[in-house]
Amino acid sequence: MPRTPMIAPSILSADFARLADATQAVKGADWLHVDVMDGHFVPNLTIGLPVVKAVLASTDIPVDCHLMIDDPDRWAVGYAEAGAHNVTVHVEAAADPVKLAHDIRAAGAMAGLSIKPRTPFEPYVELLTHYDTLLVMSVEPGFGGQEFIADVLDKVRKARAKVDAGELRVLVEIDGGINADTIEQAAEAGVDCFVAGSAVYGAADPAKAVGALRERARTAMRQARETRTM
Repeated sequence: MPRTPMIAPSILSADFARLADATQAVKGADWLHVDVMDGHFVPNLTIGLPVVKAVLASTDIPVDCHLMIDDPDRWAVGYAEAGAHNVTVHVEAAADPVKLAHDIRAAGAMAGLSIKPRTPFEPYVELLTHYDTLLVMSVEPGFGGQEFIADVLDKVRKARAKVDAGELRVLVEIDGGINADTIEQAAEAGVDCFVAGSAVYGAADPAKAVGALRERARTAMRQARETRTM
């Protein structure tokens, strides 16, 4: 069955003083991506659970919560209990990622596992059987607006092959530097869900930008599928 591209606008690129307006500006988005940074796991500090709860109250779009924090084993379940649709933790930070995946799911959310650009994919294939999503970072986590690291697409291709072969059942997500140009590369490599920050919130019409990105990804997916069947 053909994949359907998902677009997850990142509020990291929105005006933090007007987050409720930012959530309303991207109607039609599949997920709303929220980056939680603690100033320890990454050098930036953003928002925590109280603000995430306010975001959840302001939108009907499923919230995709990306925890770039130390000790996610302690904190992640709270985001699931608050109503986040998907809660993603970093493999580099989790002490017991298998138990954490089960705890997140038990609290009512999908469980996501993220890997940094320099973190290899292969050692975590078995671990990913416990997760619902794989988030491949295509920039170093911590700040928005960075340049896309194309080398990570090799990890996407490997993950896609595992999914297509039935060895994994994860949604493949990518975060970092996604725009009208790079989304096509990512879609061809096998990404399902595309996190986009400035490409959406830097546009005059964020909702229209979401639709345009989705259509670019859809076209690239179709072309990649046609090429494989030739």
